[in-house]
Amino acid sequence: MSDIYYTIKGPGQGQYKEKMSRFIAFAAPAANPDEARSFIKDIQNRYHDARHVCWAYMIGPDRTVWQLNDNGEPSGTAGKPILGQINSFRLSDVVIAVVRYFGGIKLGTSGLISAYREAARLAIEDAGVKEMHQMESITVTFPYQAMNDVMKIAKRDDVEILAQTFDNTCSITLSTRQDHFAEISSRLLGIDGVTEAE
Repeated sequence: MSDIYYTIKGPGQGQYKEKMSRFIAFAAPAANPDEARSFIKDIQNRYHDARHVCWAYMIGPDRTVWQLNDNGEPSGTAGKPILGQINSFRLSDVVIAVVRYFGGIKLGTSGLISAYREAARLAIEDAGVKEMHQMESITVTFPYQAMNDVMKIAKRDDVEILAQTFDNTCSITLSTRQDHFAEISSRLLGIDGVTEAE
């Protein structure tokens, strides 16, 4: 199981027109459902005069927390195609809201699906996609004389120092990709006097 997942680089926007209806899509990073919902609420407030504000979000590297909403459109014609685009880009930690201004001509089920899908795609492409890694951290304590060996590992390119204390007993918290975690932690704990903190 790889520790890689994808998210958007930042906010994005896209606009799509179909038979006088305007679809304005907004994509934003969201670390949790609360952030996603607050973004949706903000879009609903800003575009309170729109007929529909449909949305979907996907949270977490394992992509198990998600929700969608058709907001009055026929079932499956809005939230589902928006979520479909999130899935086709394999994104996580993202929310997309699509505002629709009705142009007076009905689009039918397939017209709605393709319009919402296209608007969501444009917003994702505007935002840009980046690769992320699931991270894991370890905190160890060690005697001062083990400092050099510990710091050799801490200064590796794939390791980030989150916290450190150098006293009679030293401690350090390191973060690394899940894929590298077993190797990093066994190297650390293999150094004389190094123990994992409770």
